[in-house]
Amino acid sequence: MRPSQKNQILDAAIRVTERDGITGLTLESAAEEAGVTKGGLMYHFRTRDDLLMAIQKHLTEAWETWLAAELGKPASEASVQEIVAAYVRVGAYGHAGKADLAFMLQSAAAPELATVWNELISRWAPLPTSAEPHDIDLLLARLAVDGLWLSQATSGTPLPKPIAQALRDRLNTLIEPKS
Repeated sequence: MRPSQKNQILDAAIRVTERDGITGLTLESAAEEAGVTKGGLMYHFRTRDDLLMAIQKHLTEAWETWLAAELGKPASEASVQEIVAAYVRVGAYGHAGKADLAFMLQSAAAPELATVWNELISRWAPLPTSAEPHDIDLLLARLAVDGLWLSQATSGTPLPKPIAQALRDRLNTLIEPKS
């Protein structure tokens, strides 16, 4: 199976999870959604756990792509403020969906799955190293955008556009560099 078909299966598994929740994701449902046989799926993902790990990596790779594009330069050349600001801006525009949240929550009970998300968060949304007001503002913005993601993923009702824009504007004031 070509790599594009592997991604096709991962994307299909994410669609199943968006629609039916993580408990609705089986090897059979992912294969059916992807338009492949179960044997074709199992060629790359022998077990549901293998599929779950691959989905975790697939989702975090998408996050890495969005975050790097938002940052506009290598993370190694950026300050912590710039990195957290990129995380907040990406999160505020709702790139993440229900599946991202479901898989992140699923990882909380499985250390090997949690490692994938923990590495992403430690790079892009590290905890502050001081209690200085600007560091706390960055943390507040990060927690707010995480809460926004949770709200959007669980409520099914998007924020009205003027409210969403006002929220993004307020978050931007928290992440602006302080002189």
